[in-house]
Amino acid sequence: MRIDEIKSAFETEIAKCQTLQELQELKVKYLGKSGELTALLKSIKDIPAEERPSFGAKVNALRNEMEQQFAEKSEALKASDMQRRLREEKVDVSLTSCKSLGALHPVTLIENEICELMTSMGFEVLRGPEIETDYYNFKALNIPDDHPARDMQDTFYITDSILLRTHTSPMQARLMEKKKPPIKMVCPGKVFRSDSDASHSPVFHQIEALVVDKNITLCDLKGTLEYIASHLFGKDTKVRFRPSFFPFTEPSVEVDLTCSNCGGKGCSLCKGTGWIEVLGAGMVNPFVLENCGIDSKKYNGYAFGIGLERIAMIKYGIPDIRLFYENDQRFLKQFGK
Repeated sequence: MRIDEIKSAFETEIAKCQTLQELQELKVKYLGKSGELTALLKSIKDIPAEERPSFGAKVNALRNEMEQQFAEKSEALKASDMQRRLREEKVDVSLTSCKSLGALHPVTLIENEICELMTSMGFEVLRGPEIETDYYNFKALNIPDDHPARDMQDTFYITDSILLRTHTSPMQARLMEKKKPPIKMVCPGKVFRSDSDASHSPVFHQIEALVVDKNITLCDLKGTLEYIASHLFGKDTKVRFRPSFFPFTEPSVEVDLTCSNCGGKGCSLCKGTGWIEVLGAGMVNPFVLENCGIDSKKYNGYAFGIGLERIAMIKYGIPDIRLFYENDQRFLKQFGK
């Protein structure tokens, strides 16, 4: 009988199924719209009328039996697949193959050290957006339209008025607009300039400081920098101011430290001068205060910006700024000791 043949063939084939995909294909073969059992039901019209009830009952019984076997086989294959995956994807969480622990990046170490020093002096640490407007990056800081820093070869522009910040100073203007003196803040973070060689990187890190209050002087600025320098490079480190110019400070100074390598005697690192230039600083330009809504006749202040890679290069004796970004494990492991 055709029913017995189909049942026998089905039982043989289902026993051979090894995957859920094979099982699904077998189900379509026997129970699908064009399957073997469906064809049997369609042939019922060719059977004598008195045999049709018995024939239909047998076909339905076989369908029920097949569906039950499909369900049981499906569960068995799922369980088997799960066991296989557990074996193959097993992770030994007790494995102790790690021979060394990770460490903070040298730039992060310097940033953390300076931030801790500044907070111990009452400064608050703030972070600003890396994508800035032309207004906060330049105009609010008294940098005119014809200043070289605005040139395309020096600044990464997104649109005519949106750019990647060239310093972290924009946060100073943002804060002064919202908060009135006294103000003591530092802003660390990434900055971007179109420059790349052994001592310059298109992406580097700065930390800028701002103090605004009554009767602030250059002596306050120098005292703060001497405190930072003594903690970073040793208590005998001296600070020297040289006159300079920055649009957002007046007067402005370049700040030198006695060479940490030779103690000021002169060596190859400081090119025989005994001094190393480390940062720019000055008294906040009255125009910047007025731009931010602060009365420059009542308040004044100082600001300075430190390149964190510059400090790390001096402190750790690193000759090339590009080493910070190459992810060479031989270089980075030195700072985990």
